[in-house]
Amino acid sequence: MISEAVKTGRPVNIAAVQAASVAFDLDASLEKLHARTRQAAGDGADLIVFPEAFLSGYPRGLTFGATVGSRTTEGRDWFARCWESSVDLPGPVAESLVELAAETSATLVVGVIERSGGTLYCTALTVDPVHSRIAKHRKLMPTAAERIMWGQGDGTTMPVIETPVGRIGAAICWESYMPLYRTWLYSQGTEIYAAPTADARDEWIATMRHVALEGRCFVVSCNQYTTADDYPADYPARNDPAAEFTTRGGSCIIGPLGEVLAGPSYGQEGIVTATVDLRAISEARLDFDPVGHYSRPDVFTLQTNPAQQPK
Repeated sequence: MISEAVKTGRPVNIAAVQAASVAFDLDASLEKLHARTRQAAGDGADLIVFPEAFLSGYPRGLTFGATVGSRTTEGRDWFARCWESSVDLPGPVAESLVELAAETSATLVVGVIERSGGTLYCTALTVDPVHSRIAKHRKLMPTAAERIMWGQGDGTTMPVIETPVGRIGAAICWESYMPLYRTWLYSQGTEIYAAPTADARDEWIATMRHVALEGRCFVVSCNQYTTADDYPADYPARNDPAAEFTTRGGSCIIGPLGEVLAGPSYGQEGIVTATVDLRAISEARLDFDPVGHYSRPDVFTLQTNPAQQPK
C-alpha cells in the first residue's frame, strides 16, 4: 500500500502544535485549536498535529479520589467535570473540525477526550480536508492510573487512512510501546505515524526515533506545554507540592531513518515544523521493510480482532 502522495514524491509541510488546552473548557480549547490551526496553515502547513487530550485537557495529577475500596465525593465531581468538557462523536465539534480542515486545506490529527454514554475514551481524530471525513482511533490501553478515567478502545477503531499528505496511522502515547499495535499500523501502510502524547521524558525521543527506524515512516510526536495557569484555580494538584501536573513539551518530527528533523522543543508553547520529502520513505525501505522483504510471514503472523467488544 503506497499512497499517491509518496508515489509523486511531493514535499509535505508538517506542523506539531505544542500548546496547552484550556483545561476542562471545551469551547475555549476549541477556539484555541482553530486559532493555532489557522496560524500553522497560514505558514504553509499541510499536516497539523495536536497533542493527546487537547480537547479538553489532560488531567495530570488528578487522583479522582480513588483508592482501593474507596472513592471521594470531590473525586466524583472532578470526573463529572472531565465528562462535561469532553466531545461527542459524531457531534458539533467533529463538524467544526471538518469545516476547519476544508477551510485551511490542512489534514488534522487531534487528541480529544471522547464520551460515549458514561464512559470516557482517549481518542485521536484524523481529519481529511478533501473527502470531509474523520477517522477515529480510541486508545487501546490507558496507561497506569489513566485506567480509572478512560475506557479501552477495541479493534473497530484502528484506522490507517490515505490523505493528501500520505497514509496516516495514530498511536496515542504509550501505545507506541505495544509491539503488536505498531506492527498493525505498519501492516496497513502507515507512512506518517502520528503520536499525540503526554510523555515529556528524554527517553520518549529515543522511542520516537526507534519507531521511525522500525516502521520506515515519518513520525510526528506532539505534546502539550502546560503551566499552572492552564488549570482551574481549584485544581487539587495546584495545592499539592508533590504533584506533577505541568509538562515541558518535547514535540518533534522524525525522518524514516531515525533522523531528528525538528525539535524536540521544551519549555515553551510553539509550533514545531519541518518540510519533508515523502520519497524518503521508499528510499528508506531499500534495506528494511518491517512488513515486506524484512518480514518472515512463514514464521510469524499477526492476528487482530476487528469485532466490537461489549462495553
